[in-house]
Amino acid sequence: MTLGFLNKMIGLKVAAPPAERVHRVAGRELPLRIVENARARRLTLRIEPGGRGLRVTVPPGLSRSREVEDFLNRHAGWLEEKLKKLPERPLVRPGIKIPVRGAPHLIVHEPGRRGAAHIATRNGEAVLLVHGDLEHLPRRVADFLKREAKRDIEALVAKHTVTVGRRARAIRFRDTKSRWGSCTSDGVLSFSWRIMMAPPLVIDYLVAHEVAHLREMNHGARFWRLCRELCPETDRCKDWLKRNGTALQAIGFE
Repeated sequence: MTLGFLNKMIGLKVAAPPAERVHRVAGRELPLRIVENARARRLTLRIEPGGRGLRVTVPPGLSRSREVEDFLNRHAGWLEEKLKKLPERPLVRPGIKIPVRGAPHLIVHEPGRRGAAHIATRNGEAVLLVHGDLEHLPRRVADFLKREAKRDIEALVAKHTVTVGRRARAIRFRDTKSRWGSCTSDGVLSFSWRIMMAPPLVIDYLVAHEVAHLREMNHGARFWRLCRELCPETDRCKDWLKRNGTALQAIGFE
């Protein structure tokens, strides 16, 4: 017997799975997710960080209605103005620079060689060497950032958990759109591997922030006091992410 069948038997309303499609606006084609929320009383529209997509939250039963299309049409002008202010979405490719731990690295493609992407120095310049077929280059760069994130962040978690006297049950890495990190009530820490493009101090702040949640599952005064104990530059790093985070989210690894 399925969960859906049981819910129908006891009269529960089951939200429809998110509907996904492409929405064209301001000369762009953006992924659009339409998500039902049982607590929603009206339609709301959000641009995902970095302009990576759109999200419309709707009350139950409206995910595939004409009302959603009318809602998007009414907000087309607002969307165009907001999208104009976002940074361009550079795609990862040979010849561009991406930051690694805050420092720009030129992407150099060497298709005739094998092995994982790695950092080197060419003529005094920091480069990121990527081997293999060109079509796999963005994924290989993303894989490189994931490996670096796992190494650095696991070490920082180990350091900060000793200070707070708590243990993390697990550490996970994702390409999250809405947040840089999270901590569940049972001690699972999640981080966006994109944070490896930020300066080391900002990476340390993010880890300190999530580890502090192992003791304080809130954003109250005690939480921020603990966060600043773990990372004295908390306020400066928060401001850096607020000013630069959207640009990091905008980099395309597709």
